Amino acid sequence: MNTENETTKNEPKTQAQLDLEEGLRFFKEKDMPQAANAFHNALRGFEEEKNDKGIANAADRLGDICCERGDFAAALTHFQRAFAIAATPGDELSMTYMKRKLARTHRGLKQYTEAMAIYADLLDVYRDFNNPGGAVQVFEEMAEMYLDMGERSKAADAYRTAANIHQSFKHSRHAETLLQKAAAAEKGSI
Repeated sequence: MNTENETTKNEPKTQAQLDLEEGLRFFKEKDMPQAANAFHNALRGFEEEKNDKGIANAADRLGDICCERGDFAAALTHFQRAFAIAATPGDELSMTYMKRKLARTHRGLKQYTEAMAIYADLLDVYRDFNNPGGAVQVFEEMAEMYLDMGERSKAADAYRTAANIHQSFKHSRHAETLLQKAAAAEKGSI
């Protein structure tokens, strides 16, 4: 989500925008209680303003706070709200960003079927946009999820697929690291 101030220089920032900026500062400083409070205030302000983009940004950040605390159920609620707003035509970048967060949150909840469906969708998106870097990240996250599930051979396959993408771009060091992870996954040493 784009958290930049979209007002012109002549327009003063609203209290909700100021609260969001304060929350971002607290989040960066790792002061999660203060960040959560500021993001909550921003969310309420954006709701009063009927500012969908602001609501999505604040909900997204509240989801991040919940993930930091390990409260994946609450995070999912916030991320789903942000995703619903981002799912408007023409905002594919925000949708992809939110899908990654949704997949990780489902994984945190051990809802592997839901996470895998989102990862499969993301792979299609990255293929359509010719984004091999995004695909590599998804394969690595899928490998980690397979490890969580105890499916070592599938984890190894995902690591090898990511390595193959790196090899096709002559990124031999990255490819070798992923191949080592694949071997370790198969041996059960990671």
